Amino acid sequence: MTNHDDDAVLVASLSDRLTGLTFTDSTTEQVTALLVDTIVEWGRERRWRVYRRAASVVPLPPPMSGQHSVVDVACARPDAPPMVFEVDHTDRRRTVDKLLAEAAAGRIPIWVRWGSRGFATPPEPIRMVTVAVTARTDDQGVRRYSRRLVRDLPPPRHQAEAITPATPDSLFEPG
Repeated sequence: MTNHDDDAVLVASLSDRLTGLTFTDSTTEQVTALLVDTIVEWGRERRWRVYRRAASVVPLPPPMSGQHSVVDVACARPDAPPMVFEVDHTDRRRTVDKLLAEAAAGRIPIWVRWGSRGFATPPEPIRMVTVAVTARTDDQGVRRYSRRLVRDLPPPRHQAEAITPATPDSLFEPG
């Protein structure tokens, strides 16, 4: 299996992990934190060195050009290129540019997108993992997000015999 194939298996594994998450009426910050925590846990289970808010190769714009941007999570792997993760609920061009720069530096870029609308496919070599949620605005005008597992249940059994209409209720019979 090539490294590209290995990376695709890992991305699918992360996608499966994130697909299992559920939450109710969470804020933007809470959902993002849950996704970041899950990515960190997933990386540590593989015995990788995991870093939150790791330095990116992308410098910040002036007046902070002496500093670098950060990625939400970075994983150093012993015999493979590092993986970097950005977690967003919006479609930001700056995120795409950052992940492309990370890829040019030899890292595997993963964009974890979550939200209630469609997700545009990012350019290669960025890999995307999506987490669909439902959204509502609460009484105070705060956006709240929820995610429930969709159960794939078999259809109910049907009876072969004809259904006989019930005897009308005397309350509704003409009198």
